[in-house]
Formats: sequence, C-alpha cells, structure tokens
Amino acid sequence: MSEVARAGSERGEILLRRREDGALELRVNGVFVMDDAETSSEELLASAALDAVLRPARVLVGGLGLGYTVRALLADERVGSVLVAEIEPAVVQWMRDGLVPSVLDDPRVRVEVGDVRDVVLAQPAGSLDGLLLDVDNGPDFLVYNENSALYESDFLGECRLRLASGGVLTVWSSSVSAALETVMGEVFGACEVRPVPVALQGRAETYYVYQGSS
Repeated sequence: MSEVARAGSERGEILLRRREDGALELRVNGVFVMDDAETSSEELLASAALDAVLRPARVLVGGLGLGYTVRALLADERVGSVLVAEIEPAVVQWMRDGLVPSVLDDPRVRVEVGDVRDVVLAQPAGSLDGLLLDVDNGPDFLVYNENSALYESDFLGECRLRLASGGVLTVWSSSVSAALETVMGEVFGACEVRPVPVALQGRAETYYVYQGSS
C-alpha cells in the first residue's frame, strides 16, 4: 500500500492511495469511497441516466471522484455539456495534476468546487436533462453527515424543478434504501430501482441505482 496524495479540509482528510493489487483508491476520513478496479456501478449510473433520457444534452453530476461516471457520460456523443459539482478542491486538483486520469480536458466538462446542493440550486428551472448524485455510499452510508439532506424530499423536489420535461434524477447507493425509494416515489410519482452486481476486492456485492423522471 502506498500513499499517492493526501489533503485536508474543514470536512476532514482525503486520501488517494495505490493498493497492493495496483488499484487506485479514494478514501475520505478513512471511509472507502471508490477505486479504479471496479467501476461498473459508476458506469451503470451514467448509462441508466442516458437510457432514460431521449436527448441527454445537459447533465449535472454530483461528485467527481475518480471520474468514471463523467467519463461514461462523455462517451455518449449526445451529451452536450456536463457540469460537475465536487466539494473537495483537492480531488479536482489531483485530476488536473495527472495523479488521476483526467476527464477535465474535454470541452464539454465544467467543474464547480462546492456543495452539490448549492450548485443544483443555482441552476435555472427546467435547465437539466439529467442529474446524477454520486457523492456518498448511499443515504445510509454517508461520506459527510451533512449529506443526509440530499436524500430528503426538500432537496429532491429542488432537483425535480431543475429537470426539463422528461429529465431524470439518478441516485447511486451501496445498499438497499427503502426510505430513499419511498421519498423519490413521493417526489417523482414513481421510483425505479436497479440492482448492480459487482465484484469488490474479491467479494460479491450488490449496489443499487434509484431513478425518478420529471
């Protein structure tokens, strides 16, 4: 195990490290966030959003991480612009410095360093075709406790207001969340849940994608 980079903010410590299996891993306050060995859940998050939108021209992603959700979106030529909200400036800088393979040189990508709630609220009503939330390990395994508000009806309602007609909110979770399914169903009228089988460091896991359409 070797440390690639480490940084701190008012929210705590962010660590980028290279594991013995060669994978690049991101941790926040000691909590595993993601690695580059198993990226199918990030790619499924993107494909689930793209599959549900007729013309996914304008997309907002909550969470840059190692860039795999954004990379999967950019692989679709229909995507015209991707606005990324990332709260930790170090994560953005590590990508700019080349410590993490960059998605930021694509002219369709713009990054705003800040809380995803503030970035979403700054968008005009009806301006987004897709909104993807990938900032935690789901509502039951938060990276930051303050993120609990992201999965409540007030903020999800604000997300729906920012979506164009037929736009889709897609939320990633590492576990089943009946509460999230319920509140998304209340806000959007229905919630689709997709299980995502993955192999995580040699063990079988199932992640989940929750989706509501405007």
